[in-house]
Amino acid sequence: MDITTFKAFRSRNYRLYFTGQSISLIGTWMQKTAVSWVIYTLTHSTFMLGLTLFASQFPSFLFSLVGGVVSDRYNRFRVLLATQVASMIQAVLLAVLILLNHYAVWEILGLSVLLGIINAFDVPARQSLVYDMVADKSDLPNALALNSSMVNLSRLIGPAIAGIILEGVGDGACFVGNAMSFVAVIASLLMMRLPKYEKKPHTKNVFGELREGFSYIKRTPSILFILVMLALISLMVLPYTTLIPYYARDVFKGTARTFGIIDSFIGLGAFSGAIFLASLKAGANLKKILFINTLIFGAGLLAFSHEHNYYLALLFVTIAGFGMMSQITVSNTLIQTTVDQNMRGRVISFYAMAFFGMQPLGGLLIGAISKWVGTPNTLMGEGVAALLVGALHWRYLRREKLKARRKKPVVDPTVIQAAQA
Repeated sequence: MDITTFKAFRSRNYRLYFTGQSISLIGTWMQKTAVSWVIYTLTHSTFMLGLTLFASQFPSFLFSLVGGVVSDRYNRFRVLLATQVASMIQAVLLAVLILLNHYAVWEILGLSVLLGIINAFDVPARQSLVYDMVADKSDLPNALALNSSMVNLSRLIGPAIAGIILEGVGDGACFVGNAMSFVAVIASLLMMRLPKYEKKPHTKNVFGELREGFSYIKRTPSILFILVMLALISLMVLPYTTLIPYYARDVFKGTARTFGIIDSFIGLGAFSGAIFLASLKAGANLKKILFINTLIFGAGLLAFSHEHNYYLALLFVTIAGFGMMSQITVSNTLIQTTVDQNMRGRVISFYAMAFFGMQPLGGLLIGAISKWVGTPNTLMGEGVAALLVGALHWRYLRREKLKARRKKPVVDPTVIQAAQA
């Protein structure tokens, strides 16, 4: 691994952010794992797992555009600090509910909706602020890839810890751990030394700025294509994770620990993918990498869907996790490195809509289909969908290549002969 893999760490603010966020995300994945297990234990329903995803992420779809405008209009640092404090309060409420041991499914779903609303404002502010944290802007792609490695390392560690705690201590400890983890990220934000915020005049109202952001995306086909492809993957493929409790409990006859291990192997694959992306040299063809990894994602899901050998299943789900990583990281990097600075928050809010907004709808869809055709066939269909999206990427890359060839100036041979003479 090259030292350039970590070159974004040269920025003090980014180092602080990475450290605090890493601790917080481990807690987040512990809570996500515990919520899925609690819901499935209470209901034994894959549809309810999809509904839980819907409750936690659909509010992000509804409010993310407003969150993007807030990120562009106001001090992003203060917005991010406020959302982290709000997230900690939500985690404390959920922990108290579980510890009192008098909870119902609707109460967990209600607090999941609250978290979804908070995330609608958190994601645009956090993703946009990373740009300000990195002193050397050429390190931005590396910082975004390291962000993804952080998310997926926590996904590797968090579910594994959650599985052990769920079995040995109880679900309440997972929720308490998540609530405490927010202290780290809030402390890291308060220790940063960011450029002084300069308030900009706003001639348009919120709806006017939303229309402006939408018009910008329509005028930028490369960003529009990435957003559409991400939306398709989020709707039809990424909700596969909601079906993992079925495999842990019903296919492999396991416990909460089994569920945590499978989820951790998805994280292992995704973490490996993130490190691979962070290690890429400047100028790498990210669009081609996104195309190839979409095919890897689909192939991994196809192989996993009907596999009954536990160890082979772990291998296949790791491959799927590796391919999955590019959908999130490369899409984000392509957007962040091409978007106009004044449009950053609004465009990222559309990214959040495509990523977080489509997943809950997909979760409901996948949950309903799994009741009809069975969970293994549903997951196999998700693998096929990933391959079809990969085919659309290939078609887009071919069209771009043909356009580039047409733009090359054609030199008259007689001119060359005259010059040689």
